[in-house]
Amino acid sequence: MAKSAARAIAPGASKASKDTKTKVTKAGKVVKKKQSEIPAGKSSTKKVQAEAKVKVKGSGAKGDATSQEEAIRAEQGYTEPLPKRNAKGELVFSDYPEMRPNMSPKEVLQAGSFGGTYFRPIKSSVTGEKYSGVWKELPKNWLEGLDIPRQVASSPYLAEVNTYKVKCGGSLEMWESSGWIDKQDPYGWFMWYCRFYLGRRTADDERQVGRWKKCTGLKGRWRNNLIGKCARSGCAYDNFAVSPVVRQTLQHWGYRLNKEDYEKAAKRFK
Repeated sequence: MAKSAARAIAPGASKASKDTKTKVTKAGKVVKKKQSEIPAGKSSTKKVQAEAKVKVKGSGAKGDATSQEEAIRAEQGYTEPLPKRNAKGELVFSDYPEMRPNMSPKEVLQAGSFGGTYFRPIKSSVTGEKYSGVWKELPKNWLEGLDIPRQVASSPYLAEVNTYKVKCGGSLEMWESSGWIDKQDPYGWFMWYCRFYLGRRTADDERQVGRWKKCTGLKGRWRNNLIGKCARSGCAYDNFAVSPVVRQTLQHWGYRLNKEDYEKAAKRFK
């Protein structure tokens, strides 16, 4: 039986989700297309690089973000405080200090991510339920200026929506079959991150933080993959022609390579 998703942020443990859901006619799906790892042409590379930098610097939307986020926290009963940024620009979660993303969920969405499909209508094989309108659970300022049908809840995957104009990531079906989806967060890791950022804590947090560390942490696979490619090629850390697919992947996990992180690790790859 389908359920409403007008406000889908759910407090509580993973075994007892209170997510609300709405019936849809069909589940959204990702269109699989092969894309080149490197965009063609210098002009294309410079354009992507310029757009990406603007998106990061200009990702803050108007309005009182704290009050909007606090309203949702109060509504959902979330207990942990919002993270604070340290001098490096990393988000610090006091109860999980090993997780240090440098992009908030809002910044990930505003920068251009997931081919615009993340909060599309789906039917979850994990919960057996249909979901739509789940983006309505987010603070409004996170979505300010975005075209929801195209940049947030699109059924076809639109690579041009992404910061680096490339497709990356597997399908929801692949994530489900791999056992990576918990019932409380049927859309996956980024849904968990949005709720974790806002202060929800559940039994699944340890696993999800561990996944972030393996992908994006100091010893993370994709973070070091990108650093190695930049170092071996002699290119700058912010030359976005180097591995745009990996850069887009890291962005989906709340991380963008910066000069300090690059310089600390690059010597291992030269």
